Amino acid sequence: MADQLIRATAAEGGIRAVGVITTRLTEEARQRHKLSWVASAALGRTMAAGLLLASSMKTPESRVNISVQGDGPLGGVLVDAGLDGTVRGYVNNPTIELSPNKVGKLDVGKAVGNQGYLYIVRDIGHGYPYSSTVELVSGEIGDDITHYLVTSEQTPSALVLGVFVDAEGIQAAGGLLLQVMPKVAIDEELVQTLESRIASLSGFTPLLRSGKTLPEIFQQLLGDMDLNILPERQIVRFNCDCSFERVLGALKMFGIEELKDMIEKDKGAEVTCEFCAQVYQASSKDLTQLIQDLQQPFTEVPIGQLRKSSH
Repeated sequence: MADQLIRATAAEGGIRAVGVITTRLTEEARQRHKLSWVASAALGRTMAAGLLLASSMKTPESRVNISVQGDGPLGGVLVDAGLDGTVRGYVNNPTIELSPNKVGKLDVGKAVGNQGYLYIVRDIGHGYPYSSTVELVSGEIGDDITHYLVTSEQTPSALVLGVFVDAEGIQAAGGLLLQVMPKVAIDEELVQTLESRIASLSGFTPLLRSGKTLPEIFQQLLGDMDLNILPERQIVRFNCDCSFERVLGALKMFGIEELKDMIEKDKGAEVTCEFCAQVYQASSKDLTQLIQDLQQPFTEVPIGQLRKSSH
């Protein structure tokens, strides 16, 4: 099944539901970053969560950044996801591997660590981004982001994330987010019913591996609650906006003397994008041009010659 995101409502609009399948994009991230099994699970869960959080934003250029900084051997996890369905991310120590936990599952909590912080930034493309920080509660990603939703956004939420990986790669990945809107949040019975149904799930990836589609999963959970599945199916994908031009712009920040040193010692520069692991090679000629650009005297432009950008 193609990677996709669908939305639904229930309880006469009182419940918002979003589901996402991220199997292929998580496999692409695994291959790009050469991730271990536990690193694949940690990054895959966080990328699915990023897409689910971004799905509620309004402006087309809106993006969500999730940074998980725990005390475990995996180091940090950083994900950038957009309302447009694109996502990218990386972990600090991609090759770390751990033994399964007591129930035989990948020990993401131990890899991430339960001491540390979760940072979430919502950027609508203009103005100041909204940022929030909460302490980690387990390092399992889903628990931590649910804690953020309840404490920082004060929205009763249930979040299920999953990644199933074996020797052949990622076999299933994605997540489900259910939120109770303010107008029905006072209905304790409804909230308890929703919580019990989420708790009854054996996980998200077992449903996918059994052949369940997102609409069928929604039907199983909310079919008797005036379920309304919206017709749009949004394609989601791994995508990074890095480019050689951006790399050259970043190299300029090293300054003239450092660029000269790169030419003399290394005959150029090699730059790897942290988000997608794409490698860029800047030749001595490229660096020489950067030096020449930096040596150009600054010319003040009269205000009357400035043009307002259309972006």
